[in-house]
Amino acid sequence: MKRRKKAKRVTGILQKHKRGFGFVITERPEAITEEKDIFVSGKDMSGAMNGDLVEVELIPARLWKSSPEGIVTGILSRSVSEVVGTFEKSGRFGFVIPDDRRLNEDIFVKKKDFNGAERGDKVVAEIIKYPSQTDSGQGRIKQIICRSGQPGGDIRSLIRQYGITEEFPSKAISEAKKLFSSGISEEDEEERRDLRDKMIFTIDGADSKDFDDAVSIDMLENGNCLLGVHIADVSSYVKEGSTLDKEALKRGTSIYVIDQVVPMLPSELSNGICSLNPFEDRLCISVDMEIDREGDVVRHEIYESIINSKARMIYTDVSDMLEKNNRELIKKYDSGPSGVYSSIVKMHELAKILEQKRDMRGSLDFDLEEAHITLNKEGIPVEVRACERRSGNKLIEEFMLKANEVIAEHFALLKIPFIYRIHEKPSPDKITELMLFLKGFGIYPEGGTKDIKPKTLSGILKNISGGTNENIISTVMLRSMQKAEYNTQCLGHFGLALKYYCHFTSPIRRYPDLMIHRIIKSRLKGELLSSAERTAGPDAKIAAKKTRSYKRLTKEAAEISSAKERQAIELEREAEKMKKAEYMSYHVGEEKSGIISGVTNYGIYVQLENTVEGMIKLSQLFDDYYEYDPAGHRVCGRRQGKTYSLGDKIDIRVRSVNIEDREINFDMI
Repeated sequence: MKRRKKAKRVTGILQKHKRGFGFVITERPEAITEEKDIFVSGKDMSGAMNGDLVEVELIPARLWKSSPEGIVTGILSRSVSEVVGTFEKSGRFGFVIPDDRRLNEDIFVKKKDFNGAERGDKVVAEIIKYPSQTDSGQGRIKQIICRSGQPGGDIRSLIRQYGITEEFPSKAISEAKKLFSSGISEEDEEERRDLRDKMIFTIDGADSKDFDDAVSIDMLENGNCLLGVHIADVSSYVKEGSTLDKEALKRGTSIYVIDQVVPMLPSELSNGICSLNPFEDRLCISVDMEIDREGDVVRHEIYESIINSKARMIYTDVSDMLEKNNRELIKKYDSGPSGVYSSIVKMHELAKILEQKRDMRGSLDFDLEEAHITLNKEGIPVEVRACERRSGNKLIEEFMLKANEVIAEHFALLKIPFIYRIHEKPSPDKITELMLFLKGFGIYPEGGTKDIKPKTLSGILKNISGGTNENIISTVMLRSMQKAEYNTQCLGHFGLALKYYCHFTSPIRRYPDLMIHRIIKSRLKGELLSSAERTAGPDAKIAAKKTRSYKRLTKEAAEISSAKERQAIELEREAEKMKKAEYMSYHVGEEKSGIISGVTNYGIYVQLENTVEGMIKLSQLFDDYYEYDPAGHRVCGRRQGKTYSLGDKIDIRVRSVNIEDREINFDMI
């Protein structure tokens, strides 16, 4: 009798689809199959939830439809311990319907576990019994995020869905309140350089509440500029190892979600004692840079300071003065030799020199349109428009870029533990794809795929600037890039065409910046020595101990901050998609113009002038049967030969919107 062959079993992470089926992503497919993804139907989940580590048994290959298929035979570890969703009740029991559509199992809640939740509330349910093949999961209401219909509840719920808690621990709040009332000590006044009489001011967005950078400018006798960048010294308040520090590292970054902010630090610090509010004494880390007429930094100095900002400027006012010569604003901000306006004019000239210098070295400026979404008091989106990058914005961008570069180079040459902002060269495969794409637009870049230079890509962006295909080509080029991240190794920044770069200018909202401030201050105090300075003796032993400590701390901070940044970007994009879909739900049936921003085998993506993107499904194009041409980034009609290609301008009608799935559907006109 022939012995039955034992079924193969593998382990992996289950990624479920909103329709109930899923794929198990295995790390070691090896002898099982060349593909890592194993399909699992909804009926074969055995109670597994999205993200669970599961064991799956493969069914015989002859029964596979298009890819390996299996059945979940064991759940090795659960990834979900709580569910965010909408509470529904019916007498003696209720259910939590998950907001995450991949968690397509409602959580049953007994009446004793309602904990005050009412129908329609957004809640967090703690799972007390996981689902099985036959029974629903069971939970208890752990938190009421917001009551039914409460403005902003959808965004708050989304934030909580990502596992992010807005509230700070009570001990951290207590620490922050104590620091808020502490003020500036006599020791700080004695040891720091006093810049309180200097013309220093901030330039930020109209809605900004935390000001962590201020600027100043002086003209030197030799014709050079002395640019001062003064950054809030958060490290003087948030001490290493404190509750505030641990919470800041855990968060990694502040998150900006439409009209809501989840700050890295409590408001007592972020909007209070650490914020460079006008006419208030504040502690800073300052870097003075002497810059010549060619835009080169010929000398720099880094030091601790005390400043008193003379004005709180906003981007639009600065831009209107520089671009429109707005006389009322110029008068308001004083056109005299010591006034703010006089400094702004000098800064504008310097910023143009720095921008030209950056342009010459091949820095990539994608200048993609970002969305600004305006919500009314009820949290309903009433406007979606493309943000403008005007003179005021660009001025501050150039100064912060230069300060970050100078700080990074300074510490890289000292070979002291540090956190760099790196952006590695695109992979050869991505560059090959990009080259093929560009050829479709008649663009043939110089150089091979292995030694592609930023300047080559920068030249392409210059040539297409202002053209109809600018946004599309910029978008595809950006998608071919690696993701920027934090690293303790100085690996350069491809996009900026820089060997040295870091994030030093935003310690209120980014943890790596805060860590860099600590390193700067340790260096200024003589606690950190460069490799050339390390000799024998007690000072060397202290420095060696500090170096070992910072090697560990910088590595930890770089890894956590990179992960938290990726999470923040994903959350911010998801919130934007949700509110864009809601906005378009009020415009169904309207006709608009757009540009084809993506082409797939199932539809055409179209981006409108206000940055909203929707899809025209190929199944809705009734004039012909359209086939996808991936090489040409287009679809072609089989009978009539009509084509729709990436970058084409077209007119659409808004067909339908599904806010829950973030789907916007268009019809071709």
